[in-house]
Amino acid sequence: MITIRYFNIFKIIIIFFLVFTVKELRCQQLNPGDGIRLTLYNISDKVSGDYYVQADGKILLPYLGEVRTQNMDFKTIKNEITSEFRSYYQNVDISVQPLYKISVLGEVKKPALYYVTGVEKFSDVIALAGGETQDADLNSVYLIRNNAKIAVDARKIFKDGKSIDDVGLQSGDKIYVPRHWWVSVRNTSVLVSVGTLIVAVLSLRLH
Repeated sequence: MITIRYFNIFKIIIIFFLVFTVKELRCQQLNPGDGIRLTLYNISDKVSGDYYVQADGKILLPYLGEVRTQNMDFKTIKNEITSEFRSYYQNVDISVQPLYKISVLGEVKKPALYYVTGVEKFSDVIALAGGETQDADLNSVYLIRNNAKIAVDARKIFKDGKSIDDVGLQSGDKIYVPRHWWVSVRNTSVLVSVGTLIVAVLSLRLH
């Protein structure tokens, strides 16, 4: 009985730890280079737009000036910005979305740095980069975070329709889509064949 009781307590601790970890991943801070997408409805002033966190950890916004983001999660930043703008405008609807920088590299058609809000599906991020190439190996996709590799089952994630928040993507992550191993072998074989042909042609000319 004692063993079972301790086992149940252990399970509760593990579940609590997992839930807490997921919440942390979804409650990210904005780092320099990240930003916000600000939209104000029912006003004539041109305030809406994308604004980015500077190296000093501040965002420069119309009418508000510099807004501090350091050591603050996005929810806190959003509430502060919303509250400040509502003190300037009456009957205004405000939307504040985060813009996290994510790189998509490897076997995609447009490898580059992209900004995501956190609600996109993982497949949407690959689509931003033009989609995978015909040589892409979706079974071997991985994230690069702080120089560490994290394996990702992209094919299953696509099938399940998981969002980047479900996957636990973080600001600054790099999604790397490798190519199938047999593509390199194929290309090597082609080069060897071409090299052999060139050698044969040169030999004929010399004789």
